[in-house]
Amino acid sequence: MTRKWLRWMPAAAVPAVIAAAALAGSLPASAGDPLPAKTPQEVLALVAHHSAPSLSGTLEQTSRIGLPELPKTGPSAGGAASVLELLSGPHTARVFLDGPRNVRVQVLDRLAERNAVRSGDEVWLYSSRDNTATHLTLPADAGRHHDVGQYKHPGAGTDGVTPTPEDLAARFLAAADPTTEISVLPEVNVAGRAAYNLVVTPRTEGTLIASVAIAVDGQSGLPLSVELKARGQGEPAFKLAFTSLSLEAPDASLFAFSPPPGATVKEVEVPAHGTGSLPGYRWPGHRTEEGVVPDAAVPDAITPDAAVPEAVAPDAAAARPTVTGTGWESVVEFPASAASAEAGAMMSSDPLLQQAAVAVPGGRLFSTAVVNVLFTDDGRVFAGSVPADRLLTAAAAR
Repeated sequence: MTRKWLRWMPAAAVPAVIAAAALAGSLPASAGDPLPAKTPQEVLALVAHHSAPSLSGTLEQTSRIGLPELPKTGPSAGGAASVLELLSGPHTARVFLDGPRNVRVQVLDRLAERNAVRSGDEVWLYSSRDNTATHLTLPADAGRHHDVGQYKHPGAGTDGVTPTPEDLAARFLAAADPTTEISVLPEVNVAGRAAYNLVVTPRTEGTLIASVAIAVDGQSGLPLSVELKARGQGEPAFKLAFTSLSLEAPDASLFAFSPPPGATVKEVEVPAHGTGSLPGYRWPGHRTEEGVVPDAAVPDAITPDAAVPEAVAPDAAAARPTVTGTGWESVVEFPASAASAEAGAMMSSDPLLQQAAVAVPGGRLFSTAVVNVLFTDDGRVFAGSVPADRLLTAAAAR
């Protein structure tokens, strides 16, 4: 299936590029041999049609986005602590995949473990921090979504598990437009595998994002790592990469989950798509009339077209966001609503958020190296991968 982000290529070139990429990808390179040279279009086609339906591996996530690293001890504090903990400091995860309907992601914190397991239509979410589990059954039309690692549910706090490089690569590549340059730099080695180094670079200085580097496995086309660089920083602001990887099918027993003895189990009823919404619950990657439900682990504003109102303000249909600017310079405004008021109250009362935010004219600014979020005193929220003054200007103009 052709991915959305292939749209930036000339239409007449797509069939030839796909054929060339498929042919080259069928010729495995020997260990130590350089990968065959490919154009950016050919690497994009390799990613779009990658052949890695089964895998097991270990992921390492590092973040240098300007937030303090939080201690990972004791029960989860939920709320702001969970959000900041996920976005700051290192994380290790094990990922097991056997087709789109069998997925397991284990996030290994220093003193705890979080699991998201999908087996067919059954999903389990478990945290050893407080020995709690949530079970839900997916609707029939959820079969195409395998990013179970980002599922959330009401009452579960904001604990999530890390996405995969494939998830992040798809979101950044979906943002490719005429304001984006895509190039291929010398190959890199990730988890012992030779990979193409696909680099996405905004053609504008009006964004905090300097570049996104995606390592693409030379044989399978699977994204192996994603590095996000912020302007003015030498080291990646965010990196997610496999440190070990096998493309063999994992043992089937890994997808069978039973809550441990004494665990508190919550059952969540999930409505079928189009029959209403469970407040606070969305399927990441699920397309709605407003857009694509965003990834919970990475701020939506770091990709220009990922904002979804109901993921932030599910309480009011009228509270739909507006977007000013285009591409990487987009600023999303969420009108005042019960949800934005709650977020503002958390910003003003939570010690962790107070530490991460600063007072500005008309509100408070939550600032990182790759995304800024402005909470205004009148209840609005502005977000974007743009300098803070862009948000302040947008807030003053409306």
